[in-house]
Amino acid sequence: MEDIEDLLAGGGGGAPPGFRLPVPAAVGVKPKKKAFQDSLKSYNTAKIPGTQTIYVKTFGCSHNQSDSEYMAGQLSAFGYNLSENQDEADLWLINTCTVKSPSQSAMETLIAKCRNAKKPLVVAGCVPQGSRDMKELEGVSIVGVQQIDRVVEVVEETLKGHEVRLLTRKTLPALDLPKVRKNKFVEILPINVGCLGACTYCKTKHARGHLGSYTVDSLVGRVRTVIADGVKEIWLSSEDTGAYGRDIGVNLPILLSSLVAELPSDGSTMLRIGMTNPPYILEHLKQIAEVLRHPCVYSFLHVPVQSGSDTILTAMNREYTVSEFRTVADTLIELVPGMQIATDIICGFPGETDEDFEQTVNLIKEYKFAQVHISQFYPRPGTPAARMKKVPSNVVKKRSRELTTIFESFTPYVGMEGKIERIWITEVATDGSHLVGHTKGYIQVLVVGSESMLGTSAMVKITSVGRWSVFGEVIEILSENANSRKNHGSVEENSCSNLKETCCSKEQETCACGLTSGCGETEEKTVSVSKDDQKSGNYRSQNLVGWFLRKRKNNSHRTKENEMVSKLDEKQETSSQMYEWALLDKALLVGIIMSLSMIIAMLCIWIYRFL
Repeated sequence: MEDIEDLLAGGGGGAPPGFRLPVPAAVGVKPKKKAFQDSLKSYNTAKIPGTQTIYVKTFGCSHNQSDSEYMAGQLSAFGYNLSENQDEADLWLINTCTVKSPSQSAMETLIAKCRNAKKPLVVAGCVPQGSRDMKELEGVSIVGVQQIDRVVEVVEETLKGHEVRLLTRKTLPALDLPKVRKNKFVEILPINVGCLGACTYCKTKHARGHLGSYTVDSLVGRVRTVIADGVKEIWLSSEDTGAYGRDIGVNLPILLSSLVAELPSDGSTMLRIGMTNPPYILEHLKQIAEVLRHPCVYSFLHVPVQSGSDTILTAMNREYTVSEFRTVADTLIELVPGMQIATDIICGFPGETDEDFEQTVNLIKEYKFAQVHISQFYPRPGTPAARMKKVPSNVVKKRSRELTTIFESFTPYVGMEGKIERIWITEVATDGSHLVGHTKGYIQVLVVGSESMLGTSAMVKITSVGRWSVFGEVIEILSENANSRKNHGSVEENSCSNLKETCCSKEQETCACGLTSGCGETEEKTVSVSKDDQKSGNYRSQNLVGWFLRKRKNNSHRTKENEMVSKLDEKQETSSQMYEWALLDKALLVGIIMSLSMIIAMLCIWIYRFL
């Protein structure tokens, strides 16, 4: 099947935000076969165009999540309904990830399920962009990674029974398109697409292509907009953040300085710098460290090493040595207080010997990283590594298990008990009774509280730690202007920065030479409480007895909260307020005396009349 190129004059610049192009002039369409058209007939005619319900499923990294949010925003803006219920949807939109076989297999399963349900389907993301001739994509409408601003047109034509393919584009989608965030407090901001690397195992480069950076002005404008929208965390996302701007004559420190200048001085909105490969920040380490020290920037960076062996790094074509990775880690740890570094490891890369693996183990043992995303090697079709001699699968699995066991033996949060930390609260844990916050070092903390605390910042005292999370007690909630503060009751929490069930899974996916995909899919960003943390935090199961005990505890906390708030209010009373209350007290006293006098007088009159 031939790819249908963008037919707009001028190379396919696309429609301005909020403007719908005439479909015949904007999208090349190919009618589906009659049998397939008949199966979709009910969907073509049942509803007025633009009012159907769309199910959106996202696999992959945070960049993919941002793309899905942009596509959902445009569909919603044009009247389509969004649903997480597959059965009630009139069309499915699947945003795919091509990093590893498990993710692609899950996508293929979902596509088959959609076909069996005889529902229209649009596939977006890296799989169709990098493997457009896949058998599973025959007869399916496709939206390329740089064509997400055309999703409304593709959906409309697909609902009519047409097959649409938009894969080629030379310009980046606008940043000011409508967007529906999965988490209204978190903005995932793509600063560039593609990368400058040529890793031998990476399939994402085939999809995302060469480096393409957004301008500093466009990114600054987007940051201003999302802050005004109430966003509390901004995640800079790309296939390689460190490579930003090298195609347009700027660099990452220039961008970061401009973005930090836009952040509120009260610290109500935090910036998180995304994954960066070692080669592109070596020359900017001191400038990056200065930004990471800023009170409105998380002291956290994801720097993939992939292997502790220079031999394997050369085979991967990673363009750095283990020594250079150490320079990055050591410099940031030295210059940034509380610095947290996450890294990635691929176990069983072709040619990896026992000695190579032992070097990787020693590196992880030396640094004891709080977050290590461990992945088994998966050969991706079309990559040089797929043609290399493979390590036996049983050896790969054995090494993965061994490294995971070593990593899980670390206790990175021991010693935090009793410390006072500021956290930013942005999401609800899956148990429904905990809120998730992050420290300056992006250590996640779980607290019990109402959803009204979402989007706020609070001071907490760390009460206990587990392997995967930290528990805290809220001391006070900070207002946005950092002047007015409210005390809050004791709260215990857990977090997912390092949750065993998610971020540290052996099945963690790594995009574009290192970008972690959020365990295969990020459509559902959830936080679980591990068994170890349930014990360390005295976490009670959600049965009737546990609920009653928590209820009693919360009531005692609420009593303490009221007492603390009363004390704080008394301290904040001004002399004028005290004077006003004194006058009111006098007036009330005079009124009481007059009332009593009238009652006594009436009693005297009554007694006199009857004597």
